[in-house]
Amino acid sequence: MDSPRRHSVAIKKALLHLQNADPTLDAIIQNVGPYRITYHDPDFTTLASSIVSQQLSGQAAHTIFSRLLAAAAGPDGRLSPSRLTTLGPAGLRPLGLSHQKANYLLHLAQHPIPYPRLARLPDDEVIATLTAVKGIGVWTAHMFLLFALRRPDVLPTGDLGVRNAITRAYQLPHPPTPAQIVSLAQPWRPYASIACWYLWRYLDGPGKL
Repeated sequence: MDSPRRHSVAIKKALLHLQNADPTLDAIIQNVGPYRITYHDPDFTTLASSIVSQQLSGQAAHTIFSRLLAAAAGPDGRLSPSRLTTLGPAGLRPLGLSHQKANYLLHLAQHPIPYPRLARLPDDEVIATLTAVKGIGVWTAHMFLLFALRRPDVLPTGDLGVRNAITRAYQLPHPPTPAQIVSLAQPWRPYASIACWYLWRYLDGPGKL
């Protein structure tokens, strides 16, 4: 793990690169302010939370996941695969989970993912490993890379927030396709993760430059 000082230097370098590379992103960075990303542990709990959050508002996902933790957390306060499996579909559905999501969570609980090893794998191998689990798609794998494994150059082209922010900030007539996002984001490399965090925050705010 990088020291706080080294991390701070790396972020300053990334921000300088992004601001010099893209005038629109420069304006967004100045508007939003300091980079304050919140990271999560690269473990079962984080992946389970991502599954719960799919196609839900933040508040609804938080409510359901809080119930899930209360019902199936281990002594360390993290979600326990064995306790979740013991609940089964009949125990998960009353927590507010759909039949499909309950099945996805049970599949994840029974699927051996080498969490410590993921940190040593390149991005494409992490994506391949995670998407082998039912209920985990490329978007969820991208979020895990960005928010759990702290990879600096993740570009989630399928993320609705990124697409909407780009449409608004770059004044596009239509939401960009994944290929258009890849092209537009080329100057951001190798710091696409940081650029996306700023796009999300821009969308959260007034959305004006």
